[in-house]
Amino acid sequence: MCGITAFRGPAAAGHARTALERLEYRGYDSAGIAARRPDGTALHARTLAGVAALATALDEGATDATTAAIGHTRWATHGDVSERNAHPLEDCGGRLFVVHNGIIENADVLRARLIAAGHRMATDVDTEVIVHLLEEEAAHGRGLGDALADATAQLEGSWAIVALDTRTGDLAGTAHASPLVLAEAADGVYFASDVGAVAPFVGTFRVLEDDDIVEIGDEGTRWHRPGGSCRPRGLWPVPETALLASVGRHHDHMGNEIDEQPAVAQRVLDILSPGIDGGTLWRGLGLPPLDRIDRIAVLGCGTSLHAGRAVAGVFERLGHMPTRAVTASEAAHEVWEPRTLVVALSQSGETADVLRALDTVPADRGTVLALTNNPSSSLARRAHAVIDCLAGPEIGVAATKTFVAQIVTGACVALSGLAVSARRDVAAFDADLLALGAIPETLSAALDAWHNRAKRLAADLATASGFLFLGRGSGLVYAAEGALKLKELSYRWAEHQPAGELKHGPLALVDAGTPVFVVDDGDPRLDVDIAEVRARGGRVLRIGERTLRVGGMPLHLPRRGPSWGPLETVVPLQMFARELALRLHRDVDKPRNLAKSVTVS
Repeated sequence: MCGITAFRGPAAAGHARTALERLEYRGYDSAGIAARRPDGTALHARTLAGVAALATALDEGATDATTAAIGHTRWATHGDVSERNAHPLEDCGGRLFVVHNGIIENADVLRARLIAAGHRMATDVDTEVIVHLLEEEAAHGRGLGDALADATAQLEGSWAIVALDTRTGDLAGTAHASPLVLAEAADGVYFASDVGAVAPFVGTFRVLEDDDIVEIGDEGTRWHRPGGSCRPRGLWPVPETALLASVGRHHDHMGNEIDEQPAVAQRVLDILSPGIDGGTLWRGLGLPPLDRIDRIAVLGCGTSLHAGRAVAGVFERLGHMPTRAVTASEAAHEVWEPRTLVVALSQSGETADVLRALDTVPADRGTVLALTNNPSSSLARRAHAVIDCLAGPEIGVAATKTFVAQIVTGACVALSGLAVSARRDVAAFDADLLALGAIPETLSAALDAWHNRAKRLAADLATASGFLFLGRGSGLVYAAEGALKLKELSYRWAEHQPAGELKHGPLALVDAGTPVFVVDDGDPRLDVDIAEVRARGGRVLRIGERTLRVGGMPLHLPRRGPSWGPLETVVPLQMFARELALRLHRDVDKPRNLAKSVTVS
């Protein structure tokens, strides 16, 4: 999603731009920087060409002399993708500049009032009303922090805002239902919407709570809230995983992150699996015993929801517990039952739909476990318990290694809870423990087996206009993830279906040569489903099968996989989607219309 950085100190514009480069993984349409020169004038550059282009747009000598700066990467919501709509946005006099993440719901009403008062509107974006409200307050002699407090009191919606006064060099930031952090470095002070932006430069950071106002000026850093003062909240250490980076044989981040998945799985197992035995991991999270929980609900969006469905399978198949998957954007009218464990999954921990869905969970109905790659996120702070999925930074916008990390992490937690529960199926539990330890090896084997095959298959299917993905049981979630990855990366139509539903309508999509990926979880009924596809001329691509040849004839072996399903099957599906996208000249790291951390809805 949109990214914010800011810095007050020497060579401020350069610091803000460097931090902004670390937020490119979120995906964006435009980028910009505004900075204060020593004489109080503004340096302002915006571009559609990417953060790197800002180095060209900004004069290097002027950049080195700047004393305060704000930067932004925008993912368009209000207003088209254009340079004039790019942040930072300025007031009528060119003194004040603002960057903003979120949505101002009453922007139209405020815009009409501001135009009537004589303000000149230069963009189509909701953010512009903020800078003009700030301008009005500053005109009354208010300091930047107080002016920001008064301006945001007039807003409805969500926001993380950082403002720059080029006359004084002051910065001020505030947040409301959108993330913003503050961190002190040796040579200055940072704001950022994601600690990953500043992780190499600082050791600790603070998170702004809703409606905190932080002002940074010549007299230091001042924290306050509308109507009074406040004290800074707790100091968080920068997690070690925020400094990890995927490197490898590919020129794109996504390819390296796919390759990294066995190592990610091993990292999770090394840290979490010792806590499974005796339930120490579960108890350490402060969760109630599973025998006092009646049902499981997994809550998420997109890939995180798919991961949640796989994790739910552990509770369902080993503990015989009722489970359901809740699409966060559709949770407004969800009926939550007592004694529910809500497992909320979000890679960033800032997904607006997930946070909004948690508002519907009554305090006496559910315990919330957050599974996130950001243990200091809004989701983590709102949950009763939080577990870090330990994936490290994922630069590719379309999630790959975080999907695997969420499933392995969730499986460890679930198995730990079941280890001391009377609900557990003992034989299946022991089998799953063996399967858990083998995950890194099975992921590595899938990478090796499909390295060349995925390329050949992409070349063969480059002209296909659409794809069908099928699965049964625990394999269905991987069919769904495979279809999602193909859509995200290649921009080709892809649909997933339960294989047993073919005859109830989806079979009409199958024609001669239609590519049909079948995720094989060992269900023998898949052979019948495949026969139906082949009878219509469809091209079957079976992923994850176990086959012996008897007298020259293939014999498919039933396989009882682990309760989270055939995780290794996601690897060839990811690899194929990437290879097809590369062949079609797509940017696999930054697919169009796709954001990493969806902090608006």
